[in-house]
Amino acid sequence: MSFHVLIPARLASTRLPNKPLADIAGLPMVVRVAQQAARSGAASVTVAADDATIVQACQAHGVAAVLTRSDHPSGSDRLAEACERLGLDGDARVVNVQGDEPLIDPALVARCAALLDERPDCVVSTAAHALHTREDYLNPNIVKVVLDAAGRALLFSRSPLPFWRDAPQPGQPPLDPAPLRHVGIYAYRAGFLRRFPQLAPAPLERTEALEQLRVLWHGERIAVHVTDTEPGAGVDTPADLERVRALLAAGTAY
Repeated sequence: MSFHVLIPARLASTRLPNKPLADIAGLPMVVRVAQQAARSGAASVTVAADDATIVQACQAHGVAAVLTRSDHPSGSDRLAEACERLGLDGDARVVNVQGDEPLIDPALVARCAALLDERPDCVVSTAAHALHTREDYLNPNIVKVVLDAAGRALLFSRSPLPFWRDAPQPGQPPLDPAPLRHVGIYAYRAGFLRRFPQLAPAPLERTEALEQLRVLWHGERIAVHVTDTEPGAGVDTPADLERVRALLAAGTAY
């Protein structure tokens, strides 16, 4: 199995300006993401950037990068352009690793790519892991997913999903099986990734602000790998950045 990693990187960020270039132990964050993704065994790792300064920072550290349009509405649109620029075959496997995930597990990257190879009925694969606290279950910033019998996504939502009609009270055993948190990593068939921006946004996608709902709304299928390992800390805010720096400094990040 051969696959490619694409990393969308956008310079503008309201909560953390110039986020892809934020220093983490002497390297720009996007470079750390690329180096971590390369440990997955990918045939190539390329950053899809919206600004020349990101491309220059990547090239200075030996990371491949392509400059894409700055007006893309989403990371998927940016990756679709990158697929065209790189001339990736329609059957190629492409893993989307977010540019703010410097602690991404390389094994998870490889597993998502392998799952797509194992599931010809699906055009996308992704990951999830069990939720164990009521706080996470109720948190709208944590996206939940439910699966069918074949391990494909039925629905994603920011709402508690599935709804616990007889939710356990404090001191009672947790619901079994546990609800699943969606992990924001995707593997695509390159042909579908190129087609995705041309699909009309789904009404539910607009409501939830979850792009993956467009895939389901148009009748395509998403395979889901359920991992026992929680994802590494992402970086959305200055506090997140300091936490990742501390983990790396302490040698406890991986």
